[in-house]
Amino acid sequence: MKTKKIASELLRTLKNYILSLKKSDIWGILVLTCTFLLMIDAVYLGFVLKEDYIQFNAGRMRSALGFSFMIVSALLFLFKGSFFFYSLYHYFKYKHITSVSNDQLPTCTVIVPAYNEGKQVWDTLMSLTESDYPEEKLQLLAIDDGSLDDTWEWMLEAKKQLGDRLEIYQQPKNKGKRHALYRGFNQGTGDIFVTVDSDSIVKPDTLRNLVSPFITNKKCGAVAGNIRVLNKETSLLPKMLDVSFVLSFEFVRSAESSLNSVLCTPGALAAYRSEAVFACLPEWINQTFMGQPSDIGEDRAMTNMILKQGYSVLFQRNAYAFTNVPEKYRGLYKMFIRWGRSNVRENIEMYKYVFKNFREGSKIGTRFLFLSQSLKIIMAYPFLIFMLFFVITHPILFLSSTFLSILVLSTFPVIFYANRYKIKESFWAYTYSILYTFGLFWITPYAIVTANKRGWLTRGLSEKNN
Repeated sequence: MKTKKIASELLRTLKNYILSLKKSDIWGILVLTCTFLLMIDAVYLGFVLKEDYIQFNAGRMRSALGFSFMIVSALLFLFKGSFFFYSLYHYFKYKHITSVSNDQLPTCTVIVPAYNEGKQVWDTLMSLTESDYPEEKLQLLAIDDGSLDDTWEWMLEAKKQLGDRLEIYQQPKNKGKRHALYRGFNQGTGDIFVTVDSDSIVKPDTLRNLVSPFITNKKCGAVAGNIRVLNKETSLLPKMLDVSFVLSFEFVRSAESSLNSVLCTPGALAAYRSEAVFACLPEWINQTFMGQPSDIGEDRAMTNMILKQGYSVLFQRNAYAFTNVPEKYRGLYKMFIRWGRSNVRENIEMYKYVFKNFREGSKIGTRFLFLSQSLKIIMAYPFLIFMLFFVITHPILFLSSTFLSILVLSTFPVIFYANRYKIKESFWAYTYSILYTFGLFWITPYAIVTANKRGWLTRGLSEKNN
């Protein structure tokens, strides 16, 4: 009788929990459940098909082409493994800079470029004015890049509320984010420039934490902020991207910062020493690729040009910005295409100086980071060809080995996120890896052959959340 009562109570509790869930929560539980079922199937198939794996590898070893592939794969695995432990070592060396005092804080110009952002730009500007930063040292600029919606009206509303604390400008037509930032750089008077995307929200201590490294390190030319996802409660993709962002920023950029060589300061939140900006501003605004003006990758390009000057580029883990990300597959792959094209272009530019004496001190770490990124680009087509061959000739082996690899390789992001934040959200790393492997594998090969194409891709009125 007591057992029935306990079972009844558990069922009632479970029922109430299910009824309290939002639609997105229910879909999330279903997706995670399917993810774990796939992982379990992969482990089972791996056990059942272990003899097939052995025969497959033995067959490859008997052919010259297969043997060569095995050697190259082993070398790549060795490099990537070494790079991971190298990054892990420098991650543990990383320490963020605590905020300096109000008297030490530099004058700061915050630039917010906006295009088709609507009310979100108002939220961004309000969050910036709530910063714990001396008002007399803070210049806030907002620039409407020829929006087709009510972005300018929301800027006017912010101006009414904030008065002289905010300066607003309107481009006569849409010229791109780079040109909007260029106008802000030329209007700015601060010792430090901070760029914030118009769909981002900052914490009250973000600005002071972000700019403090410039005071403690005179060789610091730029600082990357720590980006989290603002709209992660709205759908499944933002939940996955939040886990991905934590690894990308709090692990990868922490390691890069220990090497004084963060490769990209994100547009959502970044800070630059004004003299470093003005030293490369003409080259930056007039940058071209294959004869076409560059209208994407302005953040990676600025970072590259500042590194080239010999400055250090650092990361501040304690400087948070929360930004909106695409909620649908179409918007996601367009964002990744833009990032992929930028990586191709800027790796070519980085190659021109990274093996030269571009700054004082050790440059080995910077070169190691460059080689790792370059290998990812170079191996895009061989990997794609092998994957297609594997799918056609051994589909079951392909699926089982791929899911097993995801299970092994994605466990680190899961543990990392769980240690930093919530364990129940960390499991999205597995789902994201499945999505990337099967739904976004084509991005890098496509970005390489279309690297000369222009266009932001994701800022049209109908595509803001697609």
